[in-house]
Amino acid sequence: MSLPPGPAVPPAVQTAQWLFRPIRFLDSCRRRHGDTFSVKFIGFATPMVMISDPEAIRALYRSRENGLPPGRSFALEPVMGPRSVLLLEGAEHLSRRKLMLPPFHGERMRAYESLIAEVATAEIESWPLRSPFPIHPRMQAVTLEVILRAVFGVTDPGRLRRLRAQLAEMLVDTASPRLQLRLLLARRLGRPDPIEELRQRTAAADDLLRAEITERRADPGLGDRDDILSMLVAARFEDGERMGDDELRDQLITLLLAGHETTATALAWTVDLLLRNPGPMARLRAELEGGGDDYLRAVISEALRLRPVVPLAGRRLGSELRAGPYRLPPGTDVTPAIWLAHTRPEAYPDPLAFRPERFLAGAPETYAWIPFGGGVRRCLGAAFAEFEMRIVLRELLARCELRGARSAPERIARRNITFSPRRGTPVIVTARRPARAREPTAA
Repeated sequence: MSLPPGPAVPPAVQTAQWLFRPIRFLDSCRRRHGDTFSVKFIGFATPMVMISDPEAIRALYRSRENGLPPGRSFALEPVMGPRSVLLLEGAEHLSRRKLMLPPFHGERMRAYESLIAEVATAEIESWPLRSPFPIHPRMQAVTLEVILRAVFGVTDPGRLRRLRAQLAEMLVDTASPRLQLRLLLARRLGRPDPIEELRQRTAAADDLLRAEITERRADPGLGDRDDILSMLVAARFEDGERMGDDELRDQLITLLLAGHETTATALAWTVDLLLRNPGPMARLRAELEGGGDDYLRAVISEALRLRPVVPLAGRRLGSELRAGPYRLPPGTDVTPAIWLAHTRPEAYPDPLAFRPERFLAGAPETYAWIPFGGGVRRCLGAAFAEFEMRIVLRELLARCELRGARSAPERIARRNITFSPRRGTPVIVTARRPARAREPTAA
């Protein structure tokens, strides 16, 4: 049961390549070693096996014996907190997932459509005309505002303003790949923990969130509110218990970190791909003007295929896993390399081309398209993220004409655990369009 081979360079070199040239690193590993290979990063005692074959990914995600790799808790717990649904295991994880999933689906999710459209419209109308600017930070402003108002349900103007500033600062602090490198070096070399500094800087945001939770518990009109915090405050587990204040805080920060950067980044990548592919852009505008959204959904699916925001979503094996010719033993850390899974020619002919029509003929094989992970730990906000993307892109294309500000395509850079556009996707608004009546967006 020896692990598959991997790069023949020291762990320090592999770590640097993964942090600063991730696609080049993954592609070189695939060309040399195929669908299954091992990598070794600084700070981790054992290698991690990366896989990209859909059958191996299916087996990994469908086995409930597999748990979280230690790297996830190491990277996320100091900020998200120990009760985060992303970090809990077994029955605790499933009970939280069951409680938190309903607001992100169906008619409950539809209640946020007008709010998302209002936030997107206000942001788009503030953009300069005929002057270049990076669209990624503007999309971050949209997704942060949606979380503050739809998820946290903050209505007090003063608290909203303070939370907006405090959380934006925290998100910048946690996004840098240098933070991840400092964490790894601290773990390996015993250097001061950079997370402790981050905790001190985010204490003010925690205080504001706890004040919001306290007021929500005392609100006699709690049952009439439709924000997600209010639903979580009112919800009960099967044994009749409610979430405590500390856990509510951890789940709010989890929803912030999982839903803000990822959705904003996916929007920025989608805009970049559309601006560099005039055929799909023209087809999408025509469909939206006709009131349809099938092609819009296909555009989003194809953008998430080519530019998956989260590159890894691994497990620690609880039982043996077959991955091609290899038998991986229990205790092995295994992760799909999502970009590699999404660019297999067997699943996607001409895999590096942006062709949204791939998704019009039907969904791909389940485990050949995994931008939100899979199995019982699949992102619980996946449907909400795609719903929000459809609304924001619809408002964007209805209200302005855009062109790219640079001729070269965006390169991929690491921001914490995400693949982000290195330059923020610079764009230019060349003209504003008159507002049109909106059709409701299907969930």
